[in-house]
Amino acid sequence: MTAATELLTDGFSRVEQVLTGTLDGLGAVELEARIDPEANSIAWLVWHLTRVQDDHVADVAGTEQVWTSGGWADRFALPFASDDTGFGHNSDQVGQVRGISAQDLLGYHRATLAATEQYLTTVTEADLDRVVDDSWDPPVTLAVRLMSVLGEDHQHTGQVAYVAGVLARQG
Repeated sequence: MTAATELLTDGFSRVEQVLTGTLDGLGAVELEARIDPEANSIAWLVWHLTRVQDDHVADVAGTEQVWTSGGWADRFALPFASDDTGFGHNSDQVGQVRGISAQDLLGYHRATLAATEQYLTTVTEADLDRVVDDSWDPPVTLAVRLMSVLGEDHQHTGQVAYVAGVLARQG
């Protein structure tokens, strides 16, 4: 493992740590609550951030997504295509992420984290410069893709903690 991949591994593990602490004790009411009619719920945020990580890491690793290989798509039984990550979801679609326990949200996230960490053990310094998406200008390297996913994970994890805090204060 390189210094860069050690930092990425640490960054991804911190997402799991915050989610574990934030989701502890939350039930369906809190997970599905929206602080206004257009806001994202905690359940949607955790599902989405994990779906994006799963999708993007599986793509660069050349592996099947944990979502399908681990049976999470069947377990969650959401009314979306199996390749849906939540990107661009409207308010109605956000509201359809229901009936998922905190334990299942964390279970899927932990399985995705394990796949991410496994992949990162194989990444060399030279791999980080590999172009993984040439549809952008400049083309996206593996390092940029992984940092992008990590940045989005941390952004959404902060939103999860914020929404949980607002809900706790509202009683």
